[in-house]
Amino acid sequence: MRETDKKEINMIPGLRKRSPKAQQMMLDCYGDYVFAQVVRLVPRTEDAEEVYQDVFIKVFKNIDQYDEKRATLATWVSRIAYNESINFLRRQQQTFIYLEDHEEETASMTEEEVEATLGHPDQETVQTIRHALQHLPPDERAIVTMFYYDEMSIKEIAYVTNNIPTTVASRLCRTRKKLCKIIKNIINNNERGHDKQLASAGQQPA
Repeated sequence: MRETDKKEINMIPGLRKRSPKAQQMMLDCYGDYVFAQVVRLVPRTEDAEEVYQDVFIKVFKNIDQYDEKRATLATWVSRIAYNESINFLRRQQQTFIYLEDHEEETASMTEEEVEATLGHPDQETVQTIRHALQHLPPDERAIVTMFYYDEMSIKEIAYVTNNIPTTVASRLCRTRKKLCKIIKNIINNNERGHDKQLASAGQQPA
């Protein structure tokens, strides 16, 4: 049994009794994990902190609804974090501007092309991916980050987002291609900007 599983088993009875000690243990175990999930969807720190607090208020209040047969405690908490983040964005009625999605271009993109970009990224590519993620709608960004950053399975993501696994798999495939297209656009724009700088300095691009 994993150490995390043991901690969950030991924590749950205390959480259901509203034990402050158990609640503090949960914050210690999952606090950073939850905040990282929230801030990916709600980038403004002050807003993310507000959502983070709402997540744990709901977790402690609704702990009796947790069913260990359906998901691990961490996945259940992730579901609440996802819903609270999306609900916050809806309440704010924020207007998001994303790069145009050319479905015909992304549909023709092969899995090999996507894997070449996202499969084993170097440090520079990781930074580009983080920048590119901001050009995705929150729900798509959530699926990608849960898959890559949190290493969740398709089944776990389906539980968190209240979808069926086949829907998640299809959306993940489509979103990976879209992300790859955004990354290529960013790289091309950076290269054009670099070439302009060289031209203004009287140098020839490489």
